[in-house]
Amino acid sequence: MVTWNSYSLQDSNSPNMDQLIMFHDLTMTIVISIMSIISYMFLFLLMNKFTDRFMINEHMIELIWTIIPMITLLFIAMPSIKILYILEETDTPIITVKSIGHQWYWQYELNDMYDINFDSFMIPFNSNQPWIIRLLDVDNRLILPINSPIRMLVTSIDVIHSWTVPSLGIKIDATPGRINQIFMTMNRPGIYFGQCSEICGANHSFMPIVVESTSTNLFLKWIQSFMYL
Repeated sequence: MVTWNSYSLQDSNSPNMDQLIMFHDLTMTIVISIMSIISYMFLFLLMNKFTDRFMINEHMIELIWTIIPMITLLFIAMPSIKILYILEETDTPIITVKSIGHQWYWQYELNDMYDINFDSFMIPFNSNQPWIIRLLDVDNRLILPINSPIRMLVTSIDVIHSWTVPSLGIKIDATPGRINQIFMTMNRPGIYFGQCSEICGANHSFMPIVVESTSTNLFLKWIQSFMYL
């Protein structure tokens, strides 16, 4: 989902992104609390004429401001490790999609579904077609069913690319000669935009990604449309 003039994270459409947003909110809460306390202490010591060296240079104080950051880091590290484990968790996939990065477009293969293979190029912006989102829309979208475990295999044919869809919490490198995999499940129907997030050449900004999540029946109809091409 694309929201203009938004400075926050995109709306989540996967369990992984739900966890990442929760971790972001937790970390920002801790960081803002630390900044507020430190700012108050700094102003208090700066403006208080009764401040002496025993208030800012004492063994107990140094012990406190050593132990408290250690505890704070534990509160950040524990959910972070948990989320890293969740992101790497594997499941039995219903569909396997192979994404191949090219300079400068994406190629998709669904070998489980009648050996489907198609390219996805960016649509040039045309003011007569206001429904096209500039630099983000493509001619062939990757259509996938909701509430289904999907395995993405990502590689590249030339240089390093990065298959990234923020709403799904996915950013995985497409490396030549190597196949990386990631699992995802989409919660609801929608159209979700992404871009290559690895500087891959002159047209790096012109190889967007569009994933359309839909019901299983509509997905099967889309698969059947390739049989008549």
